[in-house]
Order: sequence, then structure tokens, then C-alpha cells
Amino acid sequence: MQIESERVAGELIREIRRESGFSQAELARRAGLPRSVLSAYEHGHRQPAVAALARIAAAAGLEVQVAPSTDRAELERAGSILAQVLDLAEMLPGRRRGELSYPPLGRLAS
Repeated sequence: MQIESERVAGELIREIRRESGFSQAELARRAGLPRSVLSAYEHGHRQPAVAALARIAAAAGLEVQVAPSTDRAELERAGSILAQVLDLAEMLPGRRRGELSYPPLGRLAS
């Protein structure tokens, strides 16, 4: 069974192909990839490198951009993990004592 993060690239490639109207063969040709490789990416049998994903998007006239997550639950989870790490760091032997601090979660989101 695939975990959700492993399916993201395949779903993205499928969406790129649908939006462009290209067949797998045409998109693969334009991206300079064998059709079988594009198919394996799209079906989740292989994971594309970022460069390959960018080439596939460019072949369809699109651009891959990475933007910070705005999911509040994800930010809260990251803040919770950071707090746990700081708590563990406080317990390290030989560490100078004093309060470790981190920015408020609201400042992390901006």
C-alpha cells in the first residue's frame, strides 16, 4: 500500500497531462522521457526527481513552484514538535542551564 506522500507526484503528473490535453506518449516525448518512465511516475511505481517533475511540467507549458504551507494544523504540529525538541534539549547533560525559547507560532506562519 502506498502512503499518501508517494502518490502526490503521480497525481500531479496526471493533472498536468489532463490540463495540457497531451497523451502520455506526447508528454513524455516533449519532456525527453521514455513513455514507460512517465507511466511509472504517473502510476506511482517510481518517484520522479524534482528535475524530472520540472521537465514534465515545462513540457506542458507549466512551471513547478514550491510555496510555504498555510495549513494551520500543520503549523501547530510543527510548533508542537519544536517544543518537544526544546524540552529534550533542556535535559541534555552538560548543557548550560537557562530557558530555551522559540518564536511564537504566529510568527512562524508569516
